[in-house]
Amino acid sequence: MSQAKARKKIIKKRGQRATSNIFAMFDQAQIQEFKEAFNMIDQTRDGFVDKEDLKDMLASLGQEPDDKTVDGMMSEAPGPLNFTMFLTLFGEKLNGTDPEDVIKNAFGCFDDEGSGIIHEDRLRELLTTMGDRFTDDEVDQMFRGAPIDSQGRFDYVAFTRILKHGTKDE
Repeated sequence: MSQAKARKKIIKKRGQRATSNIFAMFDQAQIQEFKEAFNMIDQTRDGFVDKEDLKDMLASLGQEPDDKTVDGMMSEAPGPLNFTMFLTLFGEKLNGTDPEDVIKNAFGCFDDEGSGIIHEDRLRELLTTMGDRFTDDEVDQMFRGAPIDSQGRFDYVAFTRILKHGTKDE
C-alpha cells in the first residue's frame, strides 16, 4: 500500500475538550448574580479578573491583603480568571461545603437543650478556644448578619440555612 493510502486510512483522533457543566449547577438568577459580582471585581472591564482587580475590590471592602495573600487567591484558578472560571471556582467552593445536616449536627454538639440555640458568648468562647481556633475578628465577621436575637441567642439552624441557601433577601 502506498504511503498516501496508508495516511488516509489512519484517522487521527482529536483530543476531546473537557466540557464545563458549571452553568447547569446554578439557575439563571444565580448566574446573573455571579455575573454582577464578577463585573464589580473586574475593574478594568477586560473580561478577566487580575491581581490588581482583586486588590482593588478587597480595598473597597476595607481589607488590605498583602501580595502573598492575593497571589494565593489568584493561584486557585488554573489559568486566566474569566467569568466561566470564576463560576467554576464558586461552584467548587459551594459544593465543597458540608451538607446542611452535618453543619447543624456540629453546632448541635454544643446545644445541651437541643433547642437550635447557642448563646453568643458561649459560641465565641468555643470558637476561639477549641479546634481550629478563630480570632476575635473572625468571630465578629461570622456574627455579622448571623441570626442572633436581642438576648444574644445564636440560632444555628437558621444560620446553617443561610450558609447553604442564602438569606431570604438574596
